[in-house]
Amino acid sequence: MTHTINSTDQMPINDSTLTSFDYIIINANLATFSAQYGFDIYSDNQEKSTPYGQLENAAIGIKDGKIAWVGMHEQIQSHLTQYKNDQIKDVYGNWVTPGLIDCHTHIVYGGNRSNEFEARLQGASYQDIAAQGGGIVSTVSATRAANEEELFAQSEKRLLALIKEGVTSVEIKSGYGLDLETERKMLKVARALADKHNIHVSTTYLAAHALPPEYKDNADDYIEQVCQWLPILHSEGLVDAVDGFCENIAFTAEQIKRVFDVARSLDLPVKLHSEQLSNIGASALVAEYQGLSSDHLEHLVEDDIKKMAASNTVAVLLPGAFYTLRDTKLPPIEALRKHQVPIAVSTDCNPGTSPLTSLLLAMNMGCTLFYLTTEEVLAGATVHAAQALGLAKKGKIEVGYDADLALWDIARPADLAYQMGLNPIAGIMVQGKWRETV
Repeated sequence: MTHTINSTDQMPINDSTLTSFDYIIINANLATFSAQYGFDIYSDNQEKSTPYGQLENAAIGIKDGKIAWVGMHEQIQSHLTQYKNDQIKDVYGNWVTPGLIDCHTHIVYGGNRSNEFEARLQGASYQDIAAQGGGIVSTVSATRAANEEELFAQSEKRLLALIKEGVTSVEIKSGYGLDLETERKMLKVARALADKHNIHVSTTYLAAHALPPEYKDNADDYIEQVCQWLPILHSEGLVDAVDGFCENIAFTAEQIKRVFDVARSLDLPVKLHSEQLSNIGASALVAEYQGLSSDHLEHLVEDDIKKMAASNTVAVLLPGAFYTLRDTKLPPIEALRKHQVPIAVSTDCNPGTSPLTSLLLAMNMGCTLFYLTTEEVLAGATVHAAQALGLAKKGKIEVGYDADLALWDIARPADLAYQMGLNPIAGIMVQGKWRETV
């Protein structure tokens, strides 16, 4: 089913409206991911829903960096003479989606952990590597040693790889500093990347990621430091959200709760690395705080899914880590669907367990490894990823939303999750302006 726009779908149309846009996209097929155009991934009546919220032979009007109008191509055709050629983008029947959103990344880090990849191939487990001083702590040493310019240069390559695949918004976590100076350095680099490349970056404070060597066997004292650093970095404008690693090799739910209490006092949203290796109550905790998302979730149980549904907490699935670690414990997809928990998909780009800089490949993995549908993974990289970052005006093609768009040379939206290795990007628009992707 393809949705057809009618008068109840859009703002009143007149000649003044249709001749006032900054830019127009014409001859487009749209995957809007908007309920206004029939997107309803959990609908019991598929006859009334429209896959991807798709519109064919459509057009978009852009004004002041926002989507100002969505309509059919023939509605705008007679008004095109009022525009200059460089204001009109004819996409010749190609597909336009919201700009992709990578909602869980660790792309700012120093060093390389390919040695651990080799060790895992020889049979070492994630826990074995961590116990021998590898894992997160090894990246901490390299990140502490890098100056800001070096860290920027290393991280920029990873960000550019994402942008080249249509990503217009990305989350970047700290968590490889584990001291005030280096956590600040990471967050400053994240802000600098956003400034240079003119895309949205949400910064997340993840000092509760691992126990640094100087606090060995003293987790409670380290968590106290984490709680003290947070208001400092927030006052410097470096923190948009707060995360932690709640796991049997990291921090307990009670320790994370202390960090979340500080976040709440600063009116900062929270999220959590949860149920990747075990279940110690992480998703229940993040739901208690009305958290934005709970991430990983291989060991998530149905009682906690119900709590996530009640708190509108997004389930962020990270198939790159599942793949890299050769995990066999699948996230509870059917239970998430049953309780209509929004599902997002992300790269989890990090040096140890998901050295992945392709959100398109993450979507393919979501289908192949987790048995998600193509519509679910595309929603998971747009509208649900926006929700996982608290971005109220991104992730949809709808009037009033940011004009962050991706143009694709594809036959149908499913191609974005189906193809591996072929990048079909044809252009991206960020805040209403077209930009190069290469």
